[in-house]
Amino acid sequence: MKKVVYPNLFKPMKLSGLRLKNRITMAPLYLGYAASGGTVSPLLLYHYKLMAQSGAAMIVVENASITPGGSGSPRTIRCDHNRYLPGLEKLASALKDQKSRSCLQLNHAGRFAHVPDPVAPSAVAAFKRTPRALLKKEITTIARQFANAALRAKNAGFDLVELHGGTGYLLAQFVSPRTNKRTDNYGGPLSNRIRFPLEVLKRVQDKVGDFPIGFRFLADEWLPDGLQIKESAVLAQALGENGVAYISTMGGTYESFYLPEVVKRSKKPGYMVSLASTIKKNVKVPVIAAGRISTPARAESILQTKKADLVGLARVLWVDPQWPQKARKGQDRGILYCSPKCDACMQLVMQGKPAFCPKWSKQKRAAYRELFQ
Repeated sequence: MKKVVYPNLFKPMKLSGLRLKNRITMAPLYLGYAASGGTVSPLLLYHYKLMAQSGAAMIVVENASITPGGSGSPRTIRCDHNRYLPGLEKLASALKDQKSRSCLQLNHAGRFAHVPDPVAPSAVAAFKRTPRALLKKEITTIARQFANAALRAKNAGFDLVELHGGTGYLLAQFVSPRTNKRTDNYGGPLSNRIRFPLEVLKRVQDKVGDFPIGFRFLADEWLPDGLQIKESAVLAQALGENGVAYISTMGGTYESFYLPEVVKRSKKPGYMVSLASTIKKNVKVPVIAAGRISTPARAESILQTKKADLVGLARVLWVDPQWPQKARKGQDRGILYCSPKCDACMQLVMQGKPAFCPKWSKQKRAAYRELFQ
């Protein structure tokens, strides 16, 4: 048998009882492919089937809202009612048909929600809009909505769910000293600020039993007065001790992504790997590293040096869905790489349009446009 070029990258592993065929996961990536109103569209199905055909072991489907009031955009996938089940079932089935583990990310956007009256832990303005501070009874309701959405995902046929505690969304807003100014038992000291995500995890576990639950984890907001890794590591440890299947690390929020120093940092290869490495030292559960892990050699090095247990590819896999197959054969030079100088996909998404890569062929872009609703 021909020797595998990257043995660590293609080594199987067990994740909460689920066998992963390799260490490659697709990190969640919003591209605006859902139909208006959050239903699963033909383009969304086509896209995720292509991602699963790549050979990645686990596909984490982009954030699905657990309540209309927590939806990040008109084209955010919805998982807040049983009427969305048929579409979610088709999506889970499309991934399973390709022998990839299917994961649905669940989210409440909080102060970043695309709604007239967003809610958050505290009334801290975001982009000239000030959210309303949540009442305690509303906090309990949202935890229950996360649990109901998780059960819906389980019933739809997904293999696991991921709670979205990254990008500065609601779960992270409770943890951050910058966005949580509460004076009750959900605010103040860190032990109080991490209470809500832990309560959500417990509520979801009670609802779905031994169904695996991952966590998208904000390690550092990259803001002077924001959450930093010294505090976030405490939450990571608590999540691990309370039974999460894995921790998928990331850095930054919508309020820091466009800061000059963060833009500069994000152009560097593996720019978030150090966050994963630090978190891994504090937990016993698998950790996923992401952030411009463009080359198979870099991915292999991350795993070999034990900076993470898995790698998460987002735009890397989207630009070239054959990345894993080419990596397995050692055909690194044949990979179509995402350019750090290009942000065409982001610009399209910000305009409410579906994302396309300039590196794709005209035929592929035309096929995507034809499927767009």
